Amino acid sequence: MKVVPVPTLSDNYAYLLIDELTNTAAAVDPAEPEKVLRAALDQGVSITTVLATHKHWDHSGGNAAMKTSIPDVEIIGGATEGVEACTKAVEDGEQFMLGENVTIRCIHTPGHTMGHTCYYAVDGDSKAVFTGDTLFIGGCGRFFEGTARDMHPSLCLKLGALPPDTAVYCGHEYTLANYRFALSVDPENAALREAQATAQATIDNGGYTVPSTIGKELATNPFMRPDASNLQEKTETQNPIECLAAIRAMKDRF
Repeated sequence: MKVVPVPTLSDNYAYLLIDELTNTAAAVDPAEPEKVLRAALDQGVSITTVLATHKHWDHSGGNAAMKTSIPDVEIIGGATEGVEACTKAVEDGEQFMLGENVTIRCIHTPGHTMGHTCYYAVDGDSKAVFTGDTLFIGGCGRFFEGTARDMHPSLCLKLGALPPDTAVYCGHEYTLANYRFALSVDPENAALREAQATAQATIDNGGYTVPSTIGKELATNPFMRPDASNLQEKTETQNPIECLAAIRAMKDRF
């Protein structure tokens, strides 16, 4: 299994998820199809599937053009999301194969949108999750359609329960801004400070901050840590859902 980030628009990421045995690929959120198709050509792979995390144009706005370019492509999206040009609607927990080696499990993660779906891919010991606008490095998506009551299980119980070495590929390059906010609410977090320094060096050198890991997010991302005593003290609540709501409100004003 190989993952190739494809920067799109101003700060989005599309991805190619590749089964190296068969040289077949899934395109994740190919908002700019021409860039994704060019990346597939460069990698020598054939795109058989589009994995759409959610309906927003900067993620699924290229789906129809992908279908025009690759008539047999399967466009997968959450059953209740209404993803553009969707040909296969999937439920929470549904699994399918990419090529011969990569197993993909769908994880329904309401909050940003109510039908948002993340995709957990496994090939032997390699694990990756494509989180769209649910989980960012150091942050999470705005609660456009849902509430903290929706987002808490999505982040902390579903994504947070994945193996800690799972690579996290998110939908936007927001990492430095997210870390600036995270340090404002969790300034004594040494792992967070180290992560910020590493991310800054990566960006300065022209790189991508993806992937993170689930373990790193559990240690550094305040939206994954609403049960932490210092964050509950900061938000004046011992309820993790209320803590998450308060942190999100603080981030929205930051």
